[in-house]
Amino acid sequence: MSAITLPQRITMSEARATLAQLQPLLQAADQPVIDASSLHELDSAAVALLLECRRQAAARGLQLRVNGAPPKLSQLAKLYGVDALLGL
Repeated sequence: MSAITLPQRITMSEARATLAQLQPLLQAADQPVIDASSLHELDSAAVALLLECRRQAAARGLQLRVNGAPPKLSQLAKLYGVDALLGL
């Protein structure tokens, strides 16, 4: 399966709707990979969304991989101490 592409913007305003869109794709993925390269506008909600995606993958015994993380996403994940959990 190809990577699940994140939208250009994930902030508190979009996080819930974005997660709802991603859930069926995550459930269908045998090897869940998220492509974050198109993500340009984000806040801590993007980190929370990825943690929830990781949790859902782990519940199925799978490991989530995040590719193409923009610097701001990596910085926020590091600030919150979850960069290693997300593989960033």
